Amino acid sequence: MCSISKENVFDAISTVIDPEVGFNLVEMGLIYDAIIDESCNVKVIMTLSTQGCPLHQMIKQWVFEAVERIEDVGTIEVEVVWEPAWNISMADDNVKEALGGM
Repeated sequence: MCSISKENVFDAISTVIDPEVGFNLVEMGLIYDAIIDESCNVKVIMTLSTQGCPLHQMIKQWVFEAVERIEDVGTIEVEVVWEPAWNISMADDNVKEALGGM
């Protein structure tokens, strides 16, 4: 039985800051899901604020490295999806306020 929870994964990813806006990926609403199997293998399903994001590979790597720091984690997969498309309504209220509804 794996001791890693979805909350552990989201907590780890919340250390990753989007350099464009200065908020973490979790509060931005960019992390859609974290699937953890019984062997503690983790699959993160996420998106980016724009498909043309120049930091696409770098942000994906940062997410991988954040999850990698979780004790007892197995293999890690980070999948970037474009559906549903991200919009500001997916972000936490503090992000919406700071970005002024973009």
